[in-house]
Amino acid sequence: MAMCRRLSRTCHVFRRHSIAALYPSGDLTNPSPTVLYSLLIKPFQFSSDDDDHTPNSKKSFTFYSPHSSRIELSGFRQVLHFSTLANSEEKKKNEQQKPSWVDTYLPPKIRPYAHLARLDKPIGTWLLAWPCMWSIALAAPPGSLPDVKMMTLFGCGALLLRGAGCTVNDLLDRDIDTKVERTRSRPVASGVLTPFQGLTFLGFQLLLGLGILLQLNNYSRILGASSLLLVFSYPLMKRFTFWPQAFLGLTFNWGALLGWAAIKGSIDPSVVLPLYVSGVFWTLVYDTIYAHQDKEDDLKVGVKSTALRFGDSTKEWISGFGLACISSLALSGVNADIGWPYYAFLTAASGQLAWQIWTVDLSSRADCNRKFVSNKWFGAFIFGGILFGRLL
Repeated sequence: MAMCRRLSRTCHVFRRHSIAALYPSGDLTNPSPTVLYSLLIKPFQFSSDDDDHTPNSKKSFTFYSPHSSRIELSGFRQVLHFSTLANSEEKKKNEQQKPSWVDTYLPPKIRPYAHLARLDKPIGTWLLAWPCMWSIALAAPPGSLPDVKMMTLFGCGALLLRGAGCTVNDLLDRDIDTKVERTRSRPVASGVLTPFQGLTFLGFQLLLGLGILLQLNNYSRILGASSLLLVFSYPLMKRFTFWPQAFLGLTFNWGALLGWAAIKGSIDPSVVLPLYVSGVFWTLVYDTIYAHQDKEDDLKVGVKSTALRFGDSTKEWISGFGLACISSLALSGVNADIGWPYYAFLTAASGQLAWQIWTVDLSSRADCNRKFVSNKWFGAFIFGGILFGRLL
């Protein structure tokens, strides 16, 4: 019993010292942002006159009130809160300062162009490439692997077209990017590259893309060139409509049409159109989640997005888009007469998409970005299903 009383008094002293650290001025309504971490790390090093229960014992802190137990608990929680917040901010700062492979391995003169093409952020290339790979794999004859040469060409094309799209976006949005926290360090917005240098780099990317396009059949060349209208118009959509994510979906999933045409020489609407539509709905899911990272800045700048359009109803909207995406993928598989493994993988992809929608914290930029990046696995599930569905 004596030991218990001793422990209780020690904890009591610890709480009072925590209050003193958090409210050094004695004003209980204005906590200090400075936290003495030693209170949390070595709480039992403190001593107090409370161990002396004589009538003349001194009290260390005169602002201790009759309702001290409630105040002490609140103050102790505040100490922990400020400590956790400080650690979180420090971790976020360190992550932002962590150099990418572009900064580590590329020559200094090339780095701004690599950042302009987002070579250090490959998720955009994955999201652009997967619909192409789905379509090429669907066009393969039953029992055969997809055309590896064509997949390589489309992979390189996705890398170049994604980089060109980012360059166009940064050139058109350079005035907006300077006002948005996440984008103000981009090469053109920050002044590292001039608009003329950006235009020159864009011409270089488009020239390489043309070299890939010319290796396809005539039907595919015309179909591929027509996508440039979407590529150049998409960055302007956020100024005029709350649905720029829909235009991005039309742009990013053009490969669902082009991949089939590159193999077959034409398109089969019953297979390819549901595949294309599924990609558009998929984009509406992941890019709406992505747009929630910038919703506060978008309001200040005056640009529009589905994140602002949907607001608190975002999860209901993207749940509908997710259901439409999976339904369209199932319809495309049925019309393509694909084997049962496709539907097993489609079920797994449905689970991954549902996990994103149900668990995303739309108020957390970090969590929105994590869920956005996880969509590369959704694309991989669908590709795996098509691959095994054609082989088996």
